[in-house]
Amino acid sequence: MSENAGPAQRRRPRVAVVFGGRSSEHAISCVTAAGVLRAIDTDAWDVVPIGITPNGRWVLASDDPKRWQIEAGELPSVGEDEGPGVVLPLEAGAGELTVLEPGQVPRTLGSVDVVFPLLHGPFGEDGTLQGLLELADVRYVGSGVLASAAGMDKHYMKILLDGAGLPVGPYTVVRPRDWERHPDRVRDDVEELGYPVFVKPARAGSSIGITKVSRAEDLDAAIEAARAHDPKVVIEAMVSGREIECAVLESADGGPPATSLPGEIEVGGGHEFYDFEAKYLDEASVQLTCPADLPDRVVRTVRDLAARAFEAMGCEGLARVDFFVQEDGRVVVNEINTMPGFTPFSMYPRMWEQTGLPYPDLVDRLLTLALRRPTGLR
Repeated sequence: MSENAGPAQRRRPRVAVVFGGRSSEHAISCVTAAGVLRAIDTDAWDVVPIGITPNGRWVLASDDPKRWQIEAGELPSVGEDEGPGVVLPLEAGAGELTVLEPGQVPRTLGSVDVVFPLLHGPFGEDGTLQGLLELADVRYVGSGVLASAAGMDKHYMKILLDGAGLPVGPYTVVRPRDWERHPDRVRDDVEELGYPVFVKPARAGSSIGITKVSRAEDLDAAIEAARAHDPKVVIEAMVSGREIECAVLESADGGPPATSLPGEIEVGGGHEFYDFEAKYLDEASVQLTCPADLPDRVVRTVRDLAARAFEAMGCEGLARVDFFVQEDGRVVVNEINTMPGFTPFSMYPRMWEQTGLPYPDLVDRLLTLALRRPTGLR
């Protein structure tokens, strides 16, 4: 629809779907974008897909969802030659996308009403992109700078959740100086946690860089594997229990956040846990069940803790909260994800589907919530 449409042709709100990025979760962000591009109602929204290459270049990207899905085990990626470059000016209130093409005068693509930032991992999900959009006074889907940064960092996430009185499992943090100067202290701390443990990059997702360690002899290699993705590492004691997830959605009227029916993840096929391959390349080995078969009392506890975690972190828009439900019925918060996977097969939209909110309506709700949100401090 033309930007100069008359009153009878009201301009659709323009949404920039931003995906890809510089993190190790680049491909998963592209897969998420495929799902969202397929679900957005283009009669209601003017969609501008913007890919970010692994080197950080912003480009106009294809709006064909098939371009960004996994095909025959091949992970998608935003190429350097994907399309012309795009710049978002940082003047407050500008909100104009400028297209840069070699040998051409820069042209203005037009104003953006809202951004759907579908980046996963550092340099996108961690408050960095949110800060850029805040500087430009551009509305966007999801949590702000602080909640995004804390939600990405498993260390500070646990501090905030624990400080709010939510149950979290035992863990220790390994900073670069700890491992480089005092590795024996780190090993002793892990011995106190007790094996097995999970060694994780502090600021990564999609189970990238995670190792389950059952013997002290394997600890050093697992720490180095995590440090390949993040110099800061979190080591968690294993919490036995069922892996349960719950989706959270900001209220449209300023009330408490809404929560979905919980879902459950069961992993087989030789995978020791829900690792990257199980999530994205070996779906036959994973059973995702929603609603999870849980006693009503446990369902109420999970939904209550999910809403409390959302509020404790200061989240906006959406989040997925992951739990362990132990045999005695106790519930432990594992982590919160402020921009969960968003393919039609991801747990977040599946849980809302089972709770009565279909995928296209969920996407529309998130964009509408973001449009209503004021810019600046709130």
